[in-house]
Order: sequence, then C-alpha cells, then structure tokens
Amino acid sequence: MMTFRLVPGTQEADFLAADRAVQEDFAYHQPGLVRRTTARGENGDWIVLDLWRSSADSDACAVRWDADPVARRFMDFIDRSTLRSSRWFPLD
Repeated sequence: MMTFRLVPGTQEADFLAADRAVQEDFAYHQPGLVRRTTARGENGDWIVLDLWRSSADSDACAVRWDADPVARRFMDFIDRSTLRSSRWFPLD
C-alpha cells in the first residue's frame, strides 16, 4: 500500500496517464501481481493498493521498480515528502 499527495501544480490528467502507463506497461507484467488499484481521497490524498501472491514477488518487483523508466515517470508526480508505504498480510 502506498499513500501520497501529488507534487503541487500537477495536472490530475497527467498523473492519471502516468498511472495508467505504469499499470499497463509495468505492473501487470510483474510475476505474482494479482491486482492493482489507484484511488483518490476527498482531501487530495492518493492510494495505490497492490495485491501480491507472495512477499517474494513483491520484493522482486521493488528491485525492478527503481530501474524502470515508466515507474520513474510515475514517481515524478509524487510529492516524496508525503509518500508512505506499508505492507499488510492476510489473516487467513
């Protein structure tokens, strides 16, 4: 799970295009990704939820994320001072 705000002055349409590109050209090519969802809160916060088959799959993607130009373009829209990332585990 990743929560964040956009860089001030960002056009939402530009961010959504980058989000769509990262989803289509990067995320769904990653082994073990089950589902990815992006949502906007009423207060300007955003969240991206990724559901992974395993922690190992998520870890492997994280390594590729930093080197991928599509992922880097997505990150250009995120105010890094607001970025929070966390992992959650199912109880069943």
